[in-house]
Amino acid sequence: MEDTVARLRAQMATAEYGRDDPIRTTMALIGDSWTPLILLVLESGEWRHADLRRALDQLSGERPISQRMLTLKLRALEREGYVTRHATPDVPPRVSYALSPPGRELQRLVRTKVQWIADRRGAIAAARAQYDATR
Repeated sequence: MEDTVARLRAQMATAEYGRDDPIRTTMALIGDSWTPLILLVLESGEWRHADLRRALDQLSGERPISQRMLTLKLRALEREGYVTRHATPDVPPRVSYALSPPGRELQRLVRTKVQWIADRRGAIAAARAQYDATR
């Protein structure tokens, strides 16, 4: 166990795994509560900010997403190259978001993860029940 921790610490200490490394930033993004849902909604095409926010609010099992949080998530996804932002020259500009080619690949991985969980729904429920019964 100590060897594993030492190896991982050594890898992460290198510039290759720095704080801004794509592995860390992407794992943090897909591990949060909003990004997977954003990717799944954007699967269907281009969305305007307000429409995306309304869709997320309807789909989320948690609190509604704030405008600021959605903006931060979209900016982070855009920075990593997973989302493209389209703004029209109109006044005010009409801004919409869509998955980029790497974003579509990432979305497929998220979809696979969701399916993996769905396939194990019964086992997860049983594990929860067993855990809860012992606590």
